[in-house]
Amino acid sequence: MAAAAETLPDPAALLAWYDRNRRTLPWRASAGEAADPYRVWLSEIMLQQTTVKAAGPYFLRFLKSFPDVAKLAAAPLEDVLKLWAGLGYYSRARNLHACAKAVAERYRGRFPESEGELLSLPGIGAYTAAAISAIAFGRKATVVDGNVERVVSRLFAVEAPTPGAKPLIRRLAASLSPPGRWGDFAQAMMDLGATICTPRRPACALCPWSGPCAARKAGTQELYPRKAPKAVRPTRRGVAFWVEREDGMALVRTRPEKGLLGGMTEIPTGRWAEDVDLDATPAALEAEAPLAARWSRASGLATHVFTHFALELAVLTTRVPAATAAPDGARWVPIATLDGEAIPSAFRKVVIHAIGAARSAPQAR
Repeated sequence: MAAAAETLPDPAALLAWYDRNRRTLPWRASAGEAADPYRVWLSEIMLQQTTVKAAGPYFLRFLKSFPDVAKLAAAPLEDVLKLWAGLGYYSRARNLHACAKAVAERYRGRFPESEGELLSLPGIGAYTAAAISAIAFGRKATVVDGNVERVVSRLFAVEAPTPGAKPLIRRLAASLSPPGRWGDFAQAMMDLGATICTPRRPACALCPWSGPCAARKAGTQELYPRKAPKAVRPTRRGVAFWVEREDGMALVRTRPEKGLLGGMTEIPTGRWAEDVDLDATPAALEAEAPLAARWSRASGLATHVFTHFALELAVLTTRVPAATAAPDGARWVPIATLDGEAIPSAFRKVVIHAIGAARSAPQAR
């Protein structure tokens, strides 16, 4: 359900506000300039489940290494994953690379303009297709991200909780569409949500749409959008094994291409499950170790929260002779260059947790 608006918000008022207050972003074209589809696409993929502040430095590093879609398509996936490390949701990076290849091969390096064609590309869903079509090509499209959801749910006092309310919010957003300037309108809606219609303490006095806003009239702005109760996030546990060689090398593995953190570099671990007992005997904790060694347990746990579960890892460390061969499926890399590896945040936490304890770990048997 949504409140019936006495007067629909005026798109022209929002566009006038945007012309005065538009944010300067590294991927956004200046007023009067044509947008670069490659930059729009790259930024939209990065901004999925990532903040503008976090995405900015990654975007600039990507542009430096891959200034256009052809360069990105020709790059090894490993190089793309290395630059992506830390942004999370690594399937996005794999889809980013696959999409670049598809654009280079199927469209000769030029992004298609229509939502339908964009939807056929890897990693591009309904929101991203609409955003690219509107912002990069000026086509009419309804662009609804988290910021827009918040703006619309307050304007119309949408009582249905998200995510179930998404189709209704999209229809209401479409009802606000102007007769032109669709790319600017999409970005104006995003900027309004990011800078004025914020999750807490929205600056309603500065909002160009404060007059017709149903939630503002009722004084209930911060109650929207309504949220469904969150599901309980389970906790999985496991053991990570930090192996440091005397010559300054560390043991790592590459995760399988498919699945969680696919294709990324990991510190060896055992299974992750809710029934793993981290208070078990040393012999039990060492059962899945990648090689035979004299292990020491680092104090505390390395913890990380994924979308659907929390992870707790006990960290065992050891130091082995320089001549030690890597076991099957693993490899040695210089500790000094670990930052250049495609190591996701969960395993970077393991490295930080282990590195101090590893200095005093006993020699291998």
